[in-house]
Amino acid sequence: MARSGYTLPVFAVAAAKAALLHLLTPSDPPSSVELDLLPTTAQIPIQQGARLQPNSALAITLSDPGDNLDLTRHTPLWAWVQLQPRQDQPLVLQAGEGLGKTLQGEAAIYSYARRLFAANLLPLIPPEQTAIVTIILPEGRQLAQRTSNAAFGIIEGLALLGTSGISQPLSVADHFEALRQELQSRQQSRLVFCIGSNGKQVAERLGLDSAAIVSTGNWIGALLVQAGSQGAESVLLLGYQGKLVKLAGGIFNTSSHLADAKLEIISAAVIQTGGDLTLAQAVLAAQTADAAYKLLIDAGRADAVFSALAAQISHRATAYVQKYANTLLTIGTVLFDRQGQLIGQDATAQRLLEAARSS
Repeated sequence: MARSGYTLPVFAVAAAKAALLHLLTPSDPPSSVELDLLPTTAQIPIQQGARLQPNSALAITLSDPGDNLDLTRHTPLWAWVQLQPRQDQPLVLQAGEGLGKTLQGEAAIYSYARRLFAANLLPLIPPEQTAIVTIILPEGRQLAQRTSNAAFGIIEGLALLGTSGISQPLSVADHFEALRQELQSRQQSRLVFCIGSNGKQVAERLGLDSAAIVSTGNWIGALLVQAGSQGAESVLLLGYQGKLVKLAGGIFNTSSHLADAKLEIISAAVIQTGGDLTLAQAVLAAQTADAAYKLLIDAGRADAVFSALAAQISHRATAYVQKYANTLLTIGTVLFDRQGQLIGQDATAQRLLEAARSS
């Protein structure tokens, strides 16, 4: 049976609570702490703790998301807590190394995480003092490069976000079924498929109707067929280029565990759009899709390549739905980079965007 775990904010709060308790009592640092997860409770192990100065202490936890595929598994979270004379507020949260920041420089600690900190730390802080909590993720900056945080406006590390403390695993079948049911609940004939969680933010920024937006996960092909089968008129595909370009090569489940030919696909598009062999080989040798995109920008070929890829994606996707659902579904494609900036679209996507904005 799949084992549940906890989300990243839980471990950050647990480390902070352990450090604060160590400051307030003369005993050894706690080996675990009980947290209020709003509304449930949890006992979270503490890996290490130490008093650094009379008014500051450090504690460390390790992330455990359960049986979910999560790149933060076993990631250490450090909490450095300082007690100082009371300031304007009793609890101050700060981003240390590896915890992301917004473009405005604020710590990327979102609503649920802040509520957790308040519920678990405020009752412990002496009335005459303020607790300054600095969260550090030593591996956070490196791990963030494997996420789409930059498209959310989160830089320099991971974010403490989520709406629950429990990380409940879903089987592959369960996850697909949840997405399929979400699609079935949409009554709109013009749909927007967002590939990746950052796609929703891009869709909102483009002014698209939230009622038409559907998350696809990696099951783009199967959900396109579902959209065609339930009578949708059109689908606008909206996604990060490193994920969505796989469709241009006929890969309709974009999980990297199944297939990953994005560099080969981009390289082929370089040749198809008139680029030279040297540039195609450089793209093929790039470490990531982002690195390949930068090479194309420097060579002045990015617009041509990604516009052609968007058109190829729409063509392949239309044929896929025709084959498996025996229906004609109008499909347009918009590609964006890690920062959520549009880098390529086809003519159909432009028409669908204009129609969506005017409706």
